[in-house]
Amino acid sequence: MEFIFVIKRYDLFDLEFPHGFERHDAETLRTLYLERIEKRGFFAERRYCEQDSSFKQIIPYSIVLHGDRIFLLRRFASQGESRLHNKMSIGVGGHINPIDGVENFLEAGCAREIAEELEIAEEIAPRPVGIINDESNAVGSVHLGIVHLVRLEKGAVKVRETDMMEGSFVPVEELKKLTQDPASNFETWSSLIIEKLDTIL
Repeated sequence: MEFIFVIKRYDLFDLEFPHGFERHDAETLRTLYLERIEKRGFFAERRYCEQDSSFKQIIPYSIVLHGDRIFLLRRFASQGESRLHNKMSIGVGGHINPIDGVENFLEAGCAREIAEELEIAEEIAPRPVGIINDESNAVGSVHLGIVHLVRLEKGAVKVRETDMMEGSFVPVEELKKLTQDPASNFETWSSLIIEKLDTIL
């Protein structure tokens, strides 16, 4: 049984549901979304929330950047989450769990997810830069991503679980070209962010 951090859809959004990536400065992001998430969110059992779009599961989703290159992941079919099998992604992320605590849980969950998937040989400071929301399918309709940017000075990054995924830095311009090729098989959130990547770089 897994408990994850969620918020009721109508406690998060007002009159409309945004679609795609929305870039926000820190103050606007906090006013529009983060304060609501912190005040009105709660932990609930994942198996129920996955089937109920009245809940939004909050996902820290981090993009790792070194110079003009972004760390690109390809997830293998050996990974537990079947919806991500063989998908390419620029995001490192996952659910917020009770282990992340009740104070600064978003930052804690973000740092934990990065540490679980990547080995980074320097101190990091993930910076929230916007949200990602996709109402076009059943999976997207139950999740909301808080997008973070992680700028590295050294750029020494390794994938921890090499049996589940591989990763390497790719120049931003090459990344944009890859998204035009259907065979690249990007996950939806990554595709939507790459469309507006220049707004956060």
